[in-house]
Amino acid sequence: MILGRFLLHRVAESYGLGITLEPKPVHGDWNGSGAHCNYSTNSTRAAMGRTVMDTYIENLSKRAELHIQCYGEGNFARLTGEHETASYKEFRAGVADRGASIRIPRKCDEDGCGYLEDRRPASNCDPYVVSAMLADTTINEGKNSENLVNQYKTWLRQESTTHSSMSRMQSL
Repeated sequence: MILGRFLLHRVAESYGLGITLEPKPVHGDWNGSGAHCNYSTNSTRAAMGRTVMDTYIENLSKRAELHIQCYGEGNFARLTGEHETASYKEFRAGVADRGASIRIPRKCDEDGCGYLEDRRPASNCDPYVVSAMLADTTINEGKNSENLVNQYKTWLRQESTTHSSMSRMQSL
């Protein structure tokens, strides 16, 4: 995904265009842009994996607010509960439910194993942070979630400071 974003920016640049990864760059009555994450482990893909998915979903529900903090800047404008998005204020899971926070594809539910889809990440999310949060919450029962959120917020502050400094230097 990171390489794809880089290439997108370079191709657009060659045509004199700019790209934004904001989840809702134009406000209005539409769903915005997300980066849904399909997630599975050996356990979810094995026989009785659906039971494991239910445990994962329970763990995700307990840390929903922490996840939202790491799922991209400006994501609150996208996660309104309308237009096939779940509200950031509530956590909901469902089978084939495109308005849920976590969606289980119908085929996975029928097969009793497979993957789940986290529909909350924004288009500007860091896929490594999203993956780390999902893995920690599901496999490690969230033992490092708060630490991951704090590290992410520290990185955002540093990144913001770096961009501000670069902008000031370019204006000189």
